Amino acid sequence: MNILYSGDGNIADGLILSTLSLAKNVSAPLDIYILTASFEYRGKKYIGLDADLPLFLEGYLKQYNENIKITLIDISDRFEEEMPSANMDTRFTPCCMLRLFADGVDALPSKILYLDNDVICREDPSFFYDQQLGDCSMAGVLDYYGGWFFRQRWYRRDYLNSGVLLLNLVRIRENGLFKDAREMCVTKKMFMPDQSALNKLCQKKIICDRRYNEQRKLRPDTVFQHFTTSFRFLPYFHSVSVKPWNIEGMHKTLKLHEYDGLLDEYLNIKKIYKGEPKHEH
Repeated sequence: MNILYSGDGNIADGLILSTLSLAKNVSAPLDIYILTASFEYRGKKYIGLDADLPLFLEGYLKQYNENIKITLIDISDRFEEEMPSANMDTRFTPCCMLRLFADGVDALPSKILYLDNDVICREDPSFFYDQQLGDCSMAGVLDYYGGWFFRQRWYRRDYLNSGVLLLNLVRIRENGLFKDAREMCVTKKMFMPDQSALNKLCQKKIICDRRYNEQRKLRPDTVFQHFTTSFRFLPYFHSVSVKPWNIEGMHKTLKLHEYDGLLDEYLNIKKIYKGEPKHEH
């Protein structure tokens, strides 16, 4: 199973949690790739993921899946050449757009599952991963909110959330989907830049069941839970944004204890990586 993440050093917490959850639930060989970059924009510096972390994680996670390999790929030069200038100041980190460069990375396999770093694997996703994509560029799940408000055809909900995407890189390289999406991010400012561009430009996609990218609340059949921003109406209308590594938020705000064992191990992994005494639950 081929997995793709992307981001700078700020994805470290999510990367530890997400890869740990994968290793515990996937028995098939896991080839995990991480696209990272270091760059500066208007005086703000973005530092790529520390190369030591993937090496450490690979060694640690072998206790759960001995056939795991984690590869870090620095694409700083390519990102600076095609910097998405129109969308560098949105509320979303520009490093989210690193995934749009996957088509030009020869080391990446023809079929790969992209995951945001705030996605937790709860069950084996092999059924989702093993589906045939044919001439479709990607498979994913409707965005919980955007699926209602954004669509290419008025009569059909087709707006995918980009946090969990099964990518057909052969087809994407042929039809130039990522290339066109990068160009759109350079010239057109969008609220959710790469997600909007992919949905606008992708002609053939497969829409899958929500259990493969649950964005609202945990359900009994959830395979991937994606901790996106959601909205609540009581006691007043407000947004809720809790990432899985925010343990207090998971407990007090989301009232979620499903992943307590995973979170305890995550804390220990961080301490081992830093050479500190292990966390005692």
